[in-house]
Amino acid sequence: MASASVSGSTISIDTDLLSAEVHTEGYVSGVYRGTLLDKTTGARDLGFGLDIADFLLEPRWDEPGAEHPYHGHDMMHGDLPKRYVEGPQICTQAEQLEFEVIRGADFVAVRQWFEWRWASYGRRPGSRWEQTLVFADGLRYFLSADRITSANTVDGLIFRLDMPGHLKHDAGDCFEQIYLSYEGYIPSSDFVEDFPPDGRYLYERDDEAIPETMIRAYQVSTPEGVDGPWLAGITLDPSVVFQAWCHQRGYVCFIEEIGGRRVETGESFGAAYAVGWFDDIAQAQDVATLWGGAGELAVDESGWEARPLEPAAPGS
Repeated sequence: MASASVSGSTISIDTDLLSAEVHTEGYVSGVYRGTLLDKTTGARDLGFGLDIADFLLEPRWDEPGAEHPYHGHDMMHGDLPKRYVEGPQICTQAEQLEFEVIRGADFVAVRQWFEWRWASYGRRPGSRWEQTLVFADGLRYFLSADRITSANTVDGLIFRLDMPGHLKHDAGDCFEQIYLSYEGYIPSSDFVEDFPPDGRYLYERDDEAIPETMIRAYQVSTPEGVDGPWLAGITLDPSVVFQAWCHQRGYVCFIEEIGGRRVETGESFGAAYAVGWFDDIAQAQDVATLWGGAGELAVDESGWEARPLEPAAPGS
């Protein structure tokens, strides 16, 4: 039943439980905003898209006169040391992505890729981002994976993405609450006034206390007054998450950063996720356990597999 059709720059996807669009021109990467339809409840995602790709960073402050300044110390970025390694931002500035559609008996997959065009501090551009999305019959969520192969040796290379995706609202009018597995349940009333990433709900990795799950979700309001479904983004190997925040900046900003460790030239790192609809957080926790430890998706026409990441060796 799973199917995909391509019309210009739009890939339209249907399974028995989901429909979605992937756009390969304009605002790109991940699932296009407002198109992930839960056929069980009629709910749609409420933000700018799901598993949206940004750029490469490192956890250091800029030096004076930086060619591509990061602009910290503000409501948008807070006081978290960061500076660009490679850009541009994929979602807003790549403009067009190469892609491949893979059709199987009961699933559809989309692969996209891009090489960053500029680099900072004497590095060379050309690190490669690859994304794989799998939509399978029988699932109210899709599986996705991002993989980065570095063109440089960097002590703490970070890839930034939106996970699950930002949440547009007006004083909490369209969602009931947020769930962060490292914080718990947070009412929508906490997201009326703006606050910076390090103001509240900041996750920072502690290698001595890696959480069992990494679930970030919001519960959609329903006009009937019944409990709405949850839109969740589950990072299947929590140890890859360097930092993650959930702050208010006119909308709820669900930024997640993976990596943050030394990467050699030619080496790769990445993460895999389950993103989609759940009746409650217990269902999301079950999915986190089911696919726990996965870091990439292997796909061909005969099938697909979520498995631990097999990094490319430096120089390969």
